[in-house]
Amino acid sequence: MKRWFPLAGLALLAGCGHSPPTHFFTLDPAPPKAPAASRLAHPVRLGAVHIPPALDRPELVTKPSANRLSIDEQNQWAAPLGDMIRRTLAQDLLARLPSGSFLAPDAPRGGGAEVLTVDILALDAAPGGQVHADIAWSLLAPDGKPRLTRQARLDAPGGSEPGAQAAAISTILGHLADDIAAALGGS
Repeated sequence: MKRWFPLAGLALLAGCGHSPPTHFFTLDPAPPKAPAASRLAHPVRLGAVHIPPALDRPELVTKPSANRLSIDEQNQWAAPLGDMIRRTLAQDLLARLPSGSFLAPDAPRGGGAEVLTVDILALDAAPGGQVHADIAWSLLAPDGKPRLTRQARLDAPGGSEPGAQAAAISTILGHLADDIAAALGGS
C-alpha cells in the first residue's frame, strides 16, 4: 500500500500541470475619422452603457451559429466588459468632441450637461470573421427629456483570433463615437 501513494501523488501532479494558459484582452480607443465637432451648446456626459446579459461575463463569447453561443474559458476580458466598453467609448468621445464639451463619466455632476446613454442590443463575434453590433443611443437634455435618439448597425472584420475580435470591438466603438460626434455637431 505504501508503494501506491508516491505513484498516486505523481499522477495527481501530472494531471494538474497541463491546463492551457489563460489569456486576457482589453479594448483600446480608436483614432477619430474626422476632426473634433464644432462647439456644442451643452457639455455631454456619458451615462449608462448597457450590454446584453449573455456577454456580461469574464470569458470572451462568440456566436458560431444562430441560437448558439460559445464561451471561451482560456480567453477572458481583463475587466468587466461593460466597464471596458464605457471607458473606451468615453476615451473615443473625448478625442472627437471639442475641448470642454465632454465630461468624464466620473466627473462631479453639475447642471447643464446633456447625458448620453448607450444600449448595446447585440454584439456578435463570429469565430472566423465579422464582429457585428446593433446599438441604440439617446441624448437626454439637461431637463432629462430625450433630445436625440439614434440606432446604428456597425461591423468590423474580426479574424479568428480573440485579440482580433477585441480589436474589432474597439473599432466598432470608434465608429460609434464618430457617429455620435457627427450627430451632436449637427444637432
